Amino acid sequence: MSRSPRAALLWDLVLGILGTASFLLDLGADLWAVGQYVLGGRYLWAALVLALLGLASVALQLFSWVWLHADPAGVHAAQPSGRCLAWLHVLQLGYLYRCVQGLRQGLLVWRQEVPTEFDLAYADFLSMDISMLRLFETFLETTPQLTLVLAIVLQSGRAECYQWVGIFTSFLGISWALLDYHRALRTCLSSKPRLGPGSSVIYFLWNLLLLWPRVLAVALFSALFPRYVALHFLGLWLVLLLWVWLQGTDFMPGPVSEWFYRATVATILYFSWFNVAEGRTRGRATIHLAFLLSDSSLLVATWVAHSTWLPGGIPLDMLLSAGAASFLLGLVLRLVYYHWLHPSRHWEPDHVDGAQGLPPPETRRLPQNRRMASLAQNFFPTARDETPSFVKGEVNGVL
Repeated sequence: MSRSPRAALLWDLVLGILGTASFLLDLGADLWAVGQYVLGGRYLWAALVLALLGLASVALQLFSWVWLHADPAGVHAAQPSGRCLAWLHVLQLGYLYRCVQGLRQGLLVWRQEVPTEFDLAYADFLSMDISMLRLFETFLETTPQLTLVLAIVLQSGRAECYQWVGIFTSFLGISWALLDYHRALRTCLSSKPRLGPGSSVIYFLWNLLLLWPRVLAVALFSALFPRYVALHFLGLWLVLLLWVWLQGTDFMPGPVSEWFYRATVATILYFSWFNVAEGRTRGRATIHLAFLLSDSSLLVATWVAHSTWLPGGIPLDMLLSAGAASFLLGLVLRLVYYHWLHPSRHWEPDHVDGAQGLPPPETRRLPQNRRMASLAQNFFPTARDETPSFVKGEVNGVL
């Protein structure tokens, strides 16, 4: 098995530290904003921020808890007792516990002169779950939170220091989560090289530039029509939920948790592309892009018919021009990435969920994150028959 050298292991550990730090920084910025809203008498804004934080946190704890129960027995031999883990999740600390556990395992692997196959596989196992949870948190809390802050700024016509900090940390956290998730998928398959610095920068930028126009569209609508944005979200979310259901997802261990997963994916699709079915997805991605563009165009038409100025005195044409330029540049960078900078040097659509084909039982020896293994095999269709890179050998009878 080809493994990263010691320097690469240190780099992975640094990335894990930065990812945890970005989550805590974003959380701190949100709590700072809540405090400022309360002090300024903006209780509704403070309540909305806390509601987004609370709902996203509960969702993360549920996903984490369900996955822990679905993992094969013996994988997490060094974990606390079941009651202790339950209380950690009840206290909304399950995700942070996973981050600490991942950092501790990464440090253990880096400090070993010759890391064992089991320790390497378990480090991958933990980091992949963390990446998936970070992605969910990004679209359940960070992205809606960013939309809310932008709507408040656009409506008031000014931005306070804490709001600028929140906007910066949100954009950083969103792009980081998308990049980290893509890197985690690539670690599952040994034939797929990890992203280099240049590819990582371009991947980071095109995700940021393509997401910004959608967030701006919803924020503008919220600033002009704050009473109708919830109806807009609910209507589109139901359509997207139906689309996810029709594609037959089978990701979670039970029917109830599967519907919870579908509801989460529908929320992601409201802002960005996230595939839920196996096979090449260029057609589905195009349909989704056209759907979001059509919806955003309807919002633009509504704004123009209502007014060409925002309540804060900001001209709409300036923001719409910036959003259009961002979308076009992001689309160009995405094409550049897949045509010239992709590690495989050819187009591979964004496949993420739905694969059921796992390696044969005799190859599943080390701790295997089946969730991410199936996602990776769908993301990279040319490697559907490949055994994940961390699934070889037999250690302690863990399957």
